Amino acid sequence: MASSPPVVVRPVPQLEDLPDPAGKRVLVRADFNVPLADGVIEDDRRIRAAVPTLTWLLDKGAAEVTVCSHLGRPKGKPDPRYSMDPVRRRLEELVPGVKLTENLRFDPREEANDPTFVDELVAGQDLYVNDAFGSSHRAHASIVGPPTRLPAAAGRLLAREVEVLGGLLDRPGRPFAAILGGAKVSDKLGVIRALLERVDVVVVGGGMCFTFLVALGHQVGESLVEPDQVEACRQLLDSGRRIMLPTDIVALAPDGEEVRQVGRTVPSGWKGLDIGPGSAAEFSDEIANARTVLWNGPMGMFEDDRFAAGTRTVAEAVADCRGFTVVGGGDSAAAIDRFDLADRVDFVSTGGGASLELIEKGDLPGLVALRRGAMGA
Repeated sequence: MASSPPVVVRPVPQLEDLPDPAGKRVLVRADFNVPLADGVIEDDRRIRAAVPTLTWLLDKGAAEVTVCSHLGRPKGKPDPRYSMDPVRRRLEELVPGVKLTENLRFDPREEANDPTFVDELVAGQDLYVNDAFGSSHRAHASIVGPPTRLPAAAGRLLAREVEVLGGLLDRPGRPFAAILGGAKVSDKLGVIRALLERVDVVVVGGGMCFTFLVALGHQVGESLVEPDQVEACRQLLDSGRRIMLPTDIVALAPDGEEVRQVGRTVPSGWKGLDIGPGSAAEFSDEIANARTVLWNGPMGMFEDDRFAAGTRTVAEAVADCRGFTVVGGGDSAAAIDRFDLADRVDFVSTGGGASLELIEKGDLPGLVALRRGAMGA
């Protein structure tokens, strides 16, 4: 069992800690970075997630509620593909009377955390609420700036994220299993190291598993490998902590047509794109025995039905687990939705990168800003 002392994520100011919103103008930073296809919202979950905070402010008599958010990566200039108009229409349906500004990232000063942009954001506002957990690992103007100017608090969504993810670090039920997938080891090396100090087992799938398999001496064909991370993976495997890797792989032939189940060694020219059924069963057994589960990252290229079985099996095991289950946003959340299992998971985080950074570092720039803000200064 992991024996490191608990990491305590410090609480953040809540909505109830704000001055009375009645008659006040409130700026709310939300995360409305929703998927769009030809200007149509494909998934409005992030917009719906902000409704409790916005409704609370209106019910308390706020004179005006203005929401700001980014959408996509317009690279600091207006781009009609990332206009907030579709989001604005949906928000008006859900919470009439709330204003929504244009895409924050149409202005390069947002990502640069330019104080002049902060001044413009807070002009005429009385209070600030951060409900954008998925963006709170970014020290951007709309995240860290307003709390230095206005009384500030966390919205309902952000507060719940901090409560749940902080609980994983502070007081998890044992055994605690972390299942990590996705493409690159380099994206998650820090969080793997942090989790190995906190959990009882780290289960590794997805494209990132192949760099670990190379570290064990296996040939993995044309599978995704980060050569500069092989030594880091070898050190993790030699650390004495428990890391589970796939024992079989579903691979695609060089012709792009034939699919075959292989062991840990992938034939030359073939590409591993999913964990095999044996690995999926082993991973599921580990999940079934856990009292706390954190899952972040798919087990394979689940968007292609030929390589979806591993992710589906793990998703079903998480849904069936009797322990406390958390899915860490991003592609894992998309997989849970695709397999219609979201209502059987205890908590689905809205922030993939933010949730991992909170677990790795125990804090985020957006949370620090709220605690150091105008009310606590």
